[in-house]
Amino acid sequence: MLRAIGVGSVDELFSSIPAELRDRAKAVELEPALDETTLMRHVNELAHKNAAGDMVSFLGAGAYDHVFPQAADQLLLRSEFYTAYTPYQPEVAQGTLQVIFEFQTIVSEILGLPVANASMYDASTALAEGVLMARRLTKRDRVVMSADVHPQYAETVRTYVAEIDEGEPKIGVVPVTSDLTSDIDALIGAIGDDAACVVLSYPSYYGTVVDLTNLAEAAHAAGAQLVTVTQDPFALALLEPPGALGVDIAVAEGQALGLPPQYGGPGVGLFACRQDRKVLQQMPGRLCGETVDKDGKRGYVLTLSTREQHIRRERATSNICTNSGLCATALTIKMCMLGKRGFVEIAQQCVAKAQYLAEALDELEGYEVATGAPTFNELPLRVRGGDPRAVVDAAAQNGVLAGVPASSALGGPEDVLLTAVTEKHTKADLDRLTAALEAFQPS
Repeated sequence: MLRAIGVGSVDELFSSIPAELRDRAKAVELEPALDETTLMRHVNELAHKNAAGDMVSFLGAGAYDHVFPQAADQLLLRSEFYTAYTPYQPEVAQGTLQVIFEFQTIVSEILGLPVANASMYDASTALAEGVLMARRLTKRDRVVMSADVHPQYAETVRTYVAEIDEGEPKIGVVPVTSDLTSDIDALIGAIGDDAACVVLSYPSYYGTVVDLTNLAEAAHAAGAQLVTVTQDPFALALLEPPGALGVDIAVAEGQALGLPPQYGGPGVGLFACRQDRKVLQQMPGRLCGETVDKDGKRGYVLTLSTREQHIRRERATSNICTNSGLCATALTIKMCMLGKRGFVEIAQQCVAKAQYLAEALDELEGYEVATGAPTFNELPLRVRGGDPRAVVDAAAQNGVLAGVPASSALGGPEDVLLTAVTEKHTKADLDRLTAALEAFQPS
């Protein structure tokens, strides 16, 4: 092989790699290779350490466990869908293109905005692209962000902006209120006349909900864009959609709508905006449109792809590639099976069960719901005089994953535990969590 490519040795093959890095790689001591049987045993041992599937889980904070029909996963295995590459040839890819078009329609209806793209990688990258889009539209670079944004989303935005600006990003973070809600008055006061956009979570990372109407009016009066991110779109089955509240760019994590929660993903980013030619030209990713062929038959094509593979690199709005096509297909199939009524019914169950849990937890000594604001399915639970991590560890000993400590958020409170409820939880599950928390009294 070396002779065929005109290289004299392995060292010469890797000569372009700096010598110090090659020396460091040689110093790594790897264990001997395993035979197939031993390797399978080793991998199974690692897999059995993942006990979440055997426990009652109230984990949320961006990844949620909802019920979906098993038939959807079987449809996803069809070879036409499973090889989820870009449909560059519409004449042989009408099925894939129609799925993309239906996906965009679903996203548009959920987010309440007229135009949605063909998906992003996940909510964090969708939010980062939304911020960059707002900066291009306004020709400004300062970003006002609420501390109620998921910490990983916020970090991704910071990374994207820092790379574009080649330095410290101009992102001002506004703390949440004592009620763990977006501080609307403080956000309005921070806009000024040079902000590109205001960014907040709807509902918040802490599960709380506020009215965005006044903030939207203030942002628009100052020439800024309002950008929101939603962690669990089932909330929008009951809440006013972002578009109806004056939001310009709305993004969301679609995992809850079609994918199981799993460590490291994948997710699928939802992205929608207002319909305006100048806005569409700055939209990242791809857009699938409906048209008719020369015989008058309905057909689907990629109508917009302002990415670096298709236009001049310096004018591209993103470098996103095949991205989450298969995940978007899973979401589309499952949402079509649920239908509008099923979508609303799941959201109603989430709210009802979360309310039942909130009332039960408020009766416990040492715990209280940390907000008086409306919530959807995620409760910020204050651990009085204790450490939420200790509560999580103690509950796990009883087979319950109680939630996620909120201290991982931007300036998040040290004494709050985020507990997520979905329609999958039974009354017995909710009572089991209550009993597990009651058994561990914070000191």
